[in-house]
Amino acid sequence: MYPFTYHRPDSVSAAAKLAGDAEAKVMAGGMTLLPTMKQRLASPGAIVDLNGVSGLSGVTVAGGKVTIGAMTRHADVHTSAELRKAIPALADLAGWIGDPMVRHRGTIGGSVANNDPAADYPAACMALGATIVTDRREIAAEDFFTGLFDTALEQGELITKIVFPVPQKAAYQKFRNPASRYAIVGVFVAQTSAGVRVAVTGAGESGVFRVKSFEDALSKDFSAKAIEAIKLPTDGLNSDIHADAVYRAHLINVMARRAVDAAK
Repeated sequence: MYPFTYHRPDSVSAAAKLAGDAEAKVMAGGMTLLPTMKQRLASPGAIVDLNGVSGLSGVTVAGGKVTIGAMTRHADVHTSAELRKAIPALADLAGWIGDPMVRHRGTIGGSVANNDPAADYPAACMALGATIVTDRREIAAEDFFTGLFDTALEQGELITKIVFPVPQKAAYQKFRNPASRYAIVGVFVAQTSAGVRVAVTGAGESGVFRVKSFEDALSKDFSAKAIEAIKLPTDGLNSDIHADAVYRAHLINVMARRAVDAAK
């Protein structure tokens, strides 16, 4: 690693002020930042560690919405009894992230802010129509994820919580890399009062995206058979050593049908 200045603020306002420095990087769980620093792929002049900031963790359910604090660990999302009752698909998703060490250190806010193109939470945010709340404003998930590792967050802006409307039913299915456990293709399907939303992670060249053809078909008939014959174009899909675009297009359909069958 290169030398850097380490900060451990105790409030959101103090953290935001420190994070406003163009040389600073914010650290939540550190599951991405620390490895990239060790490999010298990142060399921030300062680290702003959010682990000393109180009031950013926890899961609450009220008024048909689930609110999850940005510093809530994946393991706590997975084991939350309230969440499992309200949105079991989101609790299940958290249990599929990485390994036990990652789940006990990584945070939902850190994952969403990092917006890895193969991360799981972005698909849940998009499919459930979540709102990402920062220390400055509220951002709809549709507007938040803007590209590979890119979001609508401005310099120094911090996620404080994420609000998920409770769907009628939902499920997440992931075809994962056996080594990293990242999604080669992950599909989150949510049936809401306004229709069905389908979001895909792991497959897009620009990160998470929705599949309108699936949504239209499933809004009329929420069954796996309704989308079985829909062929997705390969334009904009990833091709790498793990799977080419043709295979990923096939997997999206397979995972979507499994998610529909599993939805509850």
